[in-house]
Amino acid sequence: MKKNIKLIIAIVLISIISFLGYSISKKISYKKEVTERIKTIPKFSFLSLNNVDFTQNNLAINNNKLFVYFNSECEYCQSEATQISQNLEEFKETQLIFISFEPLEGIKEFAKTYNLLDKENVIFLHDSKLEFSEIFDAKSIPFLLLYSKDNKLIEKYKGATKIENITKFLN
Repeated sequence: MKKNIKLIIAIVLISIISFLGYSISKKISYKKEVTERIKTIPKFSFLSLNNVDFTQNNLAINNNKLFVYFNSECEYCQSEATQISQNLEEFKETQLIFISFEPLEGIKEFAKTYNLLDKENVIFLHDSKLEFSEIFDAKSIPFLLLYSKDNKLIEKYKGATKIENITKFLN
């Protein structure tokens, strides 16, 4: 009887360790895949505020790009938008791409509230299929990705970020 219990415990422990090992290796593999995928701007397709498809091919050619994944009710996102709006001059060589999964009207209202609607270098997009978080591995909001003029990832920001931490990479 004791042998059977010891054998069962050994099998359970080996199974648990094997499962944990598999889970860890799967996570590491996923992280590597995502890191590789976002080294340059990956393929995407979101809707503009005019319900027109906007893809990576529509991005500005000779500008840095700052993707801002946001939610209008998020206080940190509101703070981020305020800082960007107050420092738009520092972003004159940067295309700002704000993306949200919220309804279009909510996105438009957010853009108006922070005086970012109809700015030449600012685009608001609707993630109607909830793909941004999967494509770019966004696990929090705000989530920002800064890409260079040649579409290479410069920096990734999770959560609230001071504007100085972004603008120091723009020149």
